[in-house]
This record gives sequence, structure tokens and C-alpha cells, in this order.
Amino acid sequence: MEAAEAKAARQLSRARLAAAAPCPAVNGGGGVLVFFAALVAGALVSACWMSASARFQGRLARLPTATTAAIPAAVLHPAAEHPRPSAAAPLPPPTSRPPPPALYSISCPAPNLSQSHPTEPPKASQTLARALSSSSSTCASSPGPPPPASSAPPSSNRSCPSYFRFIHEDLRPWRAAGGVTRAMLGRARLTATFRLVVLGGRAYVQRLRPAFQTRDLFTIWGVLQLLRRYPGRVPDLDLMFDTVDWPVVRTHLYRGKYAEVMPPLFRYCGDDRTLDIVFPDWSFWGWPEINIKPWHALQEDLKDGNNRVRWMDREPYAYWKGNPSVSATRQELVKCNVSSTQDWNARIYAQDWFKESKTGYKDSDLGSQCSHRYKIYIEGSAWSISQKYILACDSMTLLVTPKYYDFFSRSLMPIQHYWPVRDDNKCASIKYAVDWGNSHKQLAQRIGKQASSFIQEELSMDQVYDYMLHLLTEYAKLLKFKPTKPPEAVEVCSESLACQAEGLEKKFLIDSMVKSARDAGPCDLPPPFSSRELKMLKQRGKNSVKQIEMWEQRALRA
Repeated sequence: MEAAEAKAARQLSRARLAAAAPCPAVNGGGGVLVFFAALVAGALVSACWMSASARFQGRLARLPTATTAAIPAAVLHPAAEHPRPSAAAPLPPPTSRPPPPALYSISCPAPNLSQSHPTEPPKASQTLARALSSSSSTCASSPGPPPPASSAPPSSNRSCPSYFRFIHEDLRPWRAAGGVTRAMLGRARLTATFRLVVLGGRAYVQRLRPAFQTRDLFTIWGVLQLLRRYPGRVPDLDLMFDTVDWPVVRTHLYRGKYAEVMPPLFRYCGDDRTLDIVFPDWSFWGWPEINIKPWHALQEDLKDGNNRVRWMDREPYAYWKGNPSVSATRQELVKCNVSSTQDWNARIYAQDWFKESKTGYKDSDLGSQCSHRYKIYIEGSAWSISQKYILACDSMTLLVTPKYYDFFSRSLMPIQHYWPVRDDNKCASIKYAVDWGNSHKQLAQRIGKQASSFIQEELSMDQVYDYMLHLLTEYAKLLKFKPTKPPEAVEVCSESLACQAEGLEKKFLIDSMVKSARDAGPCDLPPPFSSRELKMLKQRGKNSVKQIEMWEQRALRA
């Protein structure tokens, strides 16, 4: 084994040099272990390349790989750059630290504060409707006008994760069109769920049509928490948001002269044929209808769940639990379940959310679902919020070929963060992936660990809020008009929403509330991709997927 690892290490060293060259044609030669080592090296070089262009003023960009995580801090920050004072030199007088920012508070009428938090949410939420129809304003304590530019928080002196670069890509069509006009915004209204206007740090909402469950409520709540976290930093803006899953702004409809009416429509996911602007989904602040906690709390649960069972002691199968009725592709996945005649190495469980709500969600604890070596991610009717929960386990993610992306998933790389599974031959592809992983346990465990490290380190609520701030800031720069309050819009704030909420909704709103302003600025937004960089990034992913498919075909023929 030591000889094999040494050989792989030598191949890895040579592969680092080869990976810097243009992507070679994929071939079937070489052993599985050797090629995998080379492929991992390519992914590492790709990550280095993506982050290198994000360096600002000589600062070292972070890479979400196990390699850089293992480098001691002394190597990244040599003592020569930060010399310690000698014993003879007098120490400088201690500088007085600024006082910590004041804590925010919410004051609601006494009857609402005394309500309990039952585990079963109401059948249909009326929180946002009540807040928008309330005759009296409860937003007196909302953030005031933005402070002068000179008093804005300083930079955090850290570079944002590489997926922030896609902010530039998502806004590129409107930058090329010369900006966002009122006519463009008006066209986005055709399918939007709500209109959001920010003026002087205060938020105004016009509800255009009902949303599914509480998607609109928790999305708006997220923006309100951004205003509390970075008071005076969110610029004046006017946007339309669609909370439906499927992207609708078709690229081919807005070429040439039709770019003048290209709608800037925000939503939770996109695909390669559309121009919808991708924004963090509502579940980061909680999903009360199915008892999914706010992300900052759920991250801790998933971290604890990873520590309950060692990877080697986990069930050596692929696990999936969810609602198969929402799409044909999930119904096909159910056929991969173990039966009396066939074992595809998959353990599939249908989730009955209605039954779960009646039993207190005892069998849907996400922190308890890191018990298998492999976990399957498959889209539903469109993209699924389950992706971040599945990747957060140390289990190797088997990712069925996706059609959609959310705001962070475009930086995930095959073999580095997940194992690709064919959508047109799911069962055989899953079986091969599990067989491969059980034959290459250390490599499979590494893939799972790199994915969970990415989720824990690159997708904290700090990064979510910074992404929102940078996206909204860059979007506001494109507006060709001065935002004003629409006559139908109503001011909303943390008080007006939280004080109207009940039960689990209220609990999740309070639990996810920003308690104080951040005294430092956001991470530094990296520069846009060049066309060559973006092409190389996509080609690397395609090459990795093609290689896995070749291995599968070889195994089937054998």
C-alpha cells in the first residue's frame, strides 16, 4: 500500500505540471488509481487558478481543498512578513478598541410575545399579508439613512470564495446592454412574486402574487437581516423577485435589439439557457413548513452528525431520502432501491412530510442522515435546496447530472467535491460509484471531506450575507434610473414581520435574526472571469465527467 501511495504521489507531482497545460483529450489508458490522482491534481490546479486571479494587493486567496487546509499558518504567513518585536524594543502602547456594536432588539405587543412556539406550523401563513396590510407602522427602529462614505466599515482584508465571481457573469448581459432601465424592470414584473425597493436603508415591498408556502416571507426577511448586518451599505435599488423554481428569462429571446427589454428577474436558480439572476434561497433563514432550521443552526447539527459515525463505520451504500412525486427523474431513482432480485447499492426512502408533521419530525432530522458512506443528490421539479445538506455530510456525494444551478454550486468540481452519476442510467451508475468507493475508500472519503469542508467554510451565513451585499451592490450600479417608492409598496422591517408571525415561523425568524451590525466590511469581491478562464473551467468539469463515464462503460462490458 505504501508503494502504491508513493507511486500515486509521483504521478500527482507530474500531473500538476500537465494540468497547467490546455485540457488534453480524454483517453482510456492508465490505471484507475493513477488517473484519479492526476485528475485530483487537475482539480487542485483549477482551484489554485481560480483563486489566484482573486488576489487583491498581494493577499493570498483561500482554496477550499484539503491541500491548503493542511499547510501550517506559519508557511502562509512567514515571520518575515510579520516580525515580532525584539526583547529590547519597547512595546507600543495598547490601542483602545472601539466599543462593540449595540445589540438590536425587537419590541412586539405583549399578547404576541406570550405566544408559544408549537412544532406544527399553520396550514397557510398570513404573516406577510398581515404585515403589508397593517394600518400602523412598527418600523421606527429600522436603520436610518446611510452614513457618509468615510464612515463605512473597512474592508475585511479577505477575498470572497471563488463562486462570487459568478456575480459578474449573472449581471454581464445587462452591463453589455448599457444598464437596467425602467422598461426592463417592468417586463420582469410579468412573473415576479414581489417587488423590493430599498431607499436609505429602509425596505419597501409590493406583493404581486402569492408565493408557495413562506418563500417570499423568508426571502424578504433575509434582505432585512442584511440591512441590519450592514447598515448604510446596501444601496438604493429596485428589483423584481420570482419565488417559483423554474428560470424563465430565455436567453435566445433577448438577443440583438430585444436586449432593450431584457428583464432583470431574481430567483433561486438558473440554467445554461436562461438569464435569471441567482440569489440565496429562503431556507437559509428556515423552512417552517417542514421544520428545517435556519442554516447557521443546521450547520452545527450537520457537523455534529458527521462526528457520530466514522466514515469507515458507515453503511457502505448510497442513501437518499426525499419526495419522489415531484419529478419523473426522482421516480426513476426509486427503481434503484434494493429488492429481492437486484441490489444497486442504493437505499432509497420516500419522505412523507404530512406524516412527519403529525409525528413531530422525528424521522427527518438532517443531522442524523450522515450514516452512509455515500449520499445521492438529485434535482426535483428544478434545483433542490437539499444539495447543501447532502454535501455537508462527509459522505461522498453522488450527484445525478443536474440541469440547474444555485448561487454557489457552479464552483463545485467533479471528483473534487462529488462523484457524477448519469441521469440516463442512474441505477448502474450508482452501483459503479459505490463499488468504486468501497474499493478506494481513502479517495472516496477525501471527496466527501472536501465537499463538507467547502460547505462549512465557504458557505457560512457570513458568506451568504456577503454574497447578497455584493450582488445587490453590483446590480444597483446598473440602474439607469433613481429608485423611488411605488405607491402600492409598504415598508417592512424585522419588527413588522416578526411581530405578526406565530408558531414555528416566529421561532425561525427570531432564531435567524441578525443581533448586531458587523463592525468590519464584507469580503473582497474577486474580479470577473475572462472568457478563456470560464471556458477552461467548464472544460475541466466535462473532462472529469467523461472519464468517469468511460470507467463505467468499461465495467459494464466486463
